[in-house]
Amino acid sequence: MKKHLGYIELILIALFISVVSQIIAKIVYKEEPTSYLEVALQSAGNSRIELEKVLRYYKENSSDSLKYKAVCFLIENMPFYAYSDGEQLENYKSYYTCLKKSPKTPQQVADSVKEAYGSMKKLDKKRDILEVDSAYLCHNIDWAFKVWQEQPWGKNISFETFCEYLLPYRIGDEPLSYWRETYYEKYNSLLDSLRMSDSLDIEDPVVAANYLISKLPDKNYYYTSVTPYPFGHIGPEYVQYLSGTCREVTDFGVYLFRALGIPCAIDFVPVRSYVNAGHFWLTTWNKDGEEYMTDFPQKLRPVRKNWWYRWDDSSKVYRYTFSVNRKLYEQMAKYGEDIYPFWRLPKFMDVTYAYGYNLKKELVIPLERLYKTRQVGKIAYLCISNKERWIPVDWTEYNAGHLVFRYVRKGAFMRAATYENGTLCFVTDPFYVDKQNNEMCFSSLGEGVQDVVLYAKTNIEVEDFFRDRMIGGVFEGSNLPDFTERDTLFIIQSKPLRLNTVVKSWSDKEYRYIRYVGPPGSGCNVSEIIFYGKNDTVPLSGRIIGTPGCYQRDGTHEYTNAFDGKTWTSFDYLTADGGWTGLDLGKKMRIDRIVYAPRNRDNYVRCGDIYELYYCDKEWKSVGKMRAVSDSLLFCDIPKDALLLLRNHTRGVDERPFIYKNGVQIWK
Repeated sequence: MKKHLGYIELILIALFISVVSQIIAKIVYKEEPTSYLEVALQSAGNSRIELEKVLRYYKENSSDSLKYKAVCFLIENMPFYAYSDGEQLENYKSYYTCLKKSPKTPQQVADSVKEAYGSMKKLDKKRDILEVDSAYLCHNIDWAFKVWQEQPWGKNISFETFCEYLLPYRIGDEPLSYWRETYYEKYNSLLDSLRMSDSLDIEDPVVAANYLISKLPDKNYYYTSVTPYPFGHIGPEYVQYLSGTCREVTDFGVYLFRALGIPCAIDFVPVRSYVNAGHFWLTTWNKDGEEYMTDFPQKLRPVRKNWWYRWDDSSKVYRYTFSVNRKLYEQMAKYGEDIYPFWRLPKFMDVTYAYGYNLKKELVIPLERLYKTRQVGKIAYLCISNKERWIPVDWTEYNAGHLVFRYVRKGAFMRAATYENGTLCFVTDPFYVDKQNNEMCFSSLGEGVQDVVLYAKTNIEVEDFFRDRMIGGVFEGSNLPDFTERDTLFIIQSKPLRLNTVVKSWSDKEYRYIRYVGPPGSGCNVSEIIFYGKNDTVPLSGRIIGTPGCYQRDGTHEYTNAFDGKTWTSFDYLTADGGWTGLDLGKKMRIDRIVYAPRNRDNYVRCGDIYELYYCDKEWKSVGKMRAVSDSLLFCDIPKDALLLLRNHTRGVDERPFIYKNGVQIWK
């Protein structure tokens, strides 16, 4: 969600408010209501002639009355869509064509694009209702009906589902294009063998979706959140390069599925519970109407029942629709106050109930937990944390005696607020709902203070797969360069809890060659290794030895990284097994201590960086700054039970609030 709305968005919101207000006013005064279709046509200006031409064509010349209803559906919602246009925008999108084949990092590619084309110039803002002509609209409708009616699974797709999740000519704010026929000609033949199958249920859209994904020639996705410009939706041409964020790969799935008659929707969370970003994924339905989802983090995966969302605690889940959620808007508009931007033009619906894991049907805020100062707002918003900010993800009527949010997923840090004069005004302290005992746990300042020892600034549990890859890793010593005779110096038996773990060597012998061998399936992932002799304070040095090659095939994660003194670089071997890295000391030496660091995303406390700790007392308050002298920080006299936030002023952007209990940082 954007903090500030663009000019074109304000126009769309004002138009939407005007349209709905006209309908409501005529109902109140018992006049004949102006239809949504007529209001849309009134806003079309000179393009009204083009739109009416399409309406007449399907009303008079089509034997299929559904086509007329379909064009009405599109025109009624067309006023609320717009896009940016310009040659410079297309030039910048060349970034996506380069990512997978370039040896450069995404940031280097982005910098190259900006250098090649210069700074982004002012873009043209265009509204669909003023731009869509009769040829474009008819082409889209005819192709949508063609695939709906010709594909064997089309008989199990209702007209309502067709209109919302197969018919739309666009996803969001991408430039308009003739994409349906292009995708159909390119990908439809992949389904030829399915349509002739005797063993598969060819009348099930989910079967078709999975078969299609399995036959795609390229299913590898190059994931990066780096962009040279904040594009929004980049359009059907560029998403085919399968690179970018979850938005781009999900958009590809939408164009692909809809062009071949498979209805689908984009489900999303405004902010995830454990990272400071939203997330998008694809949803479709089988012939019985059961929902299936697929998430595309690195590869195009089959669609399955909502399997992957069990471990995410994001409080609310929404689904994008092509139609505007007028009912939702009318529910909020009756309070007569400024609405938080996310809900001003609601082209989405709440589907949290479908993701029912750890679901609380009624989240009742106890009266005694509401702040004594009564806010004037009549709408309360449920907010979840995003660094030091709070992002509204749900709303309800604000009644000081009874504040209830419905269908909220448990686990994340939340708090309630009103929205007044463009500012969130909080009415509760932060809290979370425990998934085990269902209790609400408030982070209100307790009596007394405590000392806290901190090892990270964000949830390192997200990196468990890196830490788990060290369990079973072995440090070995030998006096033969091929390690045909070797002794075990230490075996890692649990995942690291901090950046640098120090252990004693199990052997008192002397060795010339020492190494770390990753456990099976780990790619020998390790960030840094240091060996010390007895009573030494300076690390042992020597010639770096190991298995050349890295999974990225670009030299960025070679075995030498384990001894470069940088905990933010790592070794990731070419294959899952067989990797190792070590030192030739040049002479026999006894190993006394070993220090190792797991592969990581540089969110641990790093020596030399400057940190600042905050605690939440209605607003965030600073405890003070400190320069790290090791991989941990000690802050004294911190208010008990407070929600905390650790900020690195030297580098990085990933920070998450946490609580501190029993000597441990706990993220939600």
